[in-house]
Amino acid sequence: MFCNQCEQTAKGIGCNIAGVCGKNEEVADLQDLLIHVLQGLSLYAQEGRKHGIVDEATDHFTLEAIFSTLTNVDFDPARFVVLINKAVELREAMKAKVAAAGGKIDFTEAPATVVPSGSLADLTAQGAALKLIENLDSDVNIRSLKQTLLYGLKGIAAYADHAAILGKTDPIIAAFCYEALAVMLVQGLTVEQCVPVAMKAGEINLRAMELLDAGNTGTYGHPVPTSVPLGHRKGKCVLITGHDLHDLELLLKQTEGKGIDVYTHGEMLPCHGYPELKKYAHFFGHFGTAWQNQHKEFPNFPGPILFTTNCIQKPKDEYKDRIFTNGLVGWPGVKHIADKDYSAVVAMAQAMPGFADAVDNGSVMVGFARNAVLGVADKVIEAVKSKAIRHFFLVGGCDGAKPGRDYFTKFVEQVPSDCMVLTLACGKFRFFDKDLGAIGGIPRLLDVGQCNDAYSAIQIAVALSKAFDCGVNDLPLSMILSWYEQKAVAILLTLLSLGIKDIRLGPTLPAFITPAVLQFLVDTFDIKPVAATPEEDLKAILG
Repeated sequence: MFCNQCEQTAKGIGCNIAGVCGKNEEVADLQDLLIHVLQGLSLYAQEGRKHGIVDEATDHFTLEAIFSTLTNVDFDPARFVVLINKAVELREAMKAKVAAAGGKIDFTEAPATVVPSGSLADLTAQGAALKLIENLDSDVNIRSLKQTLLYGLKGIAAYADHAAILGKTDPIIAAFCYEALAVMLVQGLTVEQCVPVAMKAGEINLRAMELLDAGNTGTYGHPVPTSVPLGHRKGKCVLITGHDLHDLELLLKQTEGKGIDVYTHGEMLPCHGYPELKKYAHFFGHFGTAWQNQHKEFPNFPGPILFTTNCIQKPKDEYKDRIFTNGLVGWPGVKHIADKDYSAVVAMAQAMPGFADAVDNGSVMVGFARNAVLGVADKVIEAVKSKAIRHFFLVGGCDGAKPGRDYFTKFVEQVPSDCMVLTLACGKFRFFDKDLGAIGGIPRLLDVGQCNDAYSAIQIAVALSKAFDCGVNDLPLSMILSWYEQKAVAILLTLLSLGIKDIRLGPTLPAFITPAVLQFLVDTFDIKPVAATPEEDLKAILG
């Protein structure tokens, strides 16, 4: 295996024995084979679109299949066998439709005709033999750009899948996925040919996030400022972690009136701000602190745990027997719910002890998405003009377990009292419970939401730039972003496609970015790694 798609990759180079995330060699090789087969499907799907052939079921499968290879989503080899065979089945069906329409079907690229081996062991060997990353291109810089595109594509697929669950789709997203998968097969490309495709990935990701935002707010209302307890109350309980609001809603409906409190964990925290979710009386609070401490927290939770989408490394055996997963999420030996029937979760919650007492651990505020922030835009604008607010910092992104992430905690702690901090995604759990006070009645720390809510942060920046009649890059705004997995890559491509410059990224830069590609990003977008200390970055930004 070889994998360097996440920030914590071994020795800052790549995992080649086992993934730091817990992914084993077998799963890694099967994921590579799945991407390879999807590249073959993409050739026929692209040709099909030239002849008016668009199959929604195939498009949806493609997004789900790409999403399944994102870090910490699926570690179950058996499920990848199903996905690989399904991809080949859909490839052949699309090929037949294209042939019937008189389209091109004589593709010579290997993925167009590859036949999966029979057994799991044979499929794994077939995936390993591909050397997928190494063979993306013989030129290391083009390979680097293709990897950036591939990992951004995985993030796009995640957001598009979240949106589709809420009924929001756009065929241009799947069309781009086919385009990007096919481009990766082309050898001899130049930097000038690769960069526009990467920028297009950023544009498409913005559309995917826009759809997801419309799905979330259209279904559950616009988030409102809400205080969320960090303690617990006496009684039976369930913990839900991940990203999907629809799964949370179903859990709330199926536990209602059964004496079971529902607690959030990780990126489910912002869900407390949605009117149509917070209306449930048994939707009580948030359990847990930073991402990297989840393994310490879960054994202390006296109820079952429901996982939705990627959110944790491979679970430890000590709490594995009370974990349930749904959607794409899966690990060998963990109970998977495919039909959204959470009766087994409810039964376990009722059987387990629950909390024996009530504990007050304070609270945090959520719900400062674009409607809430722009609702006080006049106060914000006046505070900037009167110099009560000197600068805005967007500090957020993905979190991970690798050392060095305390930089973001220290950064927020040292932000001057006349500056605001906007945050989103799981990166905020490095500092989400800090009391930074307020400026003119507006909290200095504003939780915009999940990583899925990056669209809201972008809209806030755009609205402020219009209010001040300047470009986003001219605002007193700095972006300090942590990254861990591929949704962060997709968001970064979106920011770059919007022309946003001077982004600080950390705690380390992607291992798949070569020095030459990094220099291109520095020269074009003034992107830079975070400094060794927050003091250095704050001094450089504020003077």
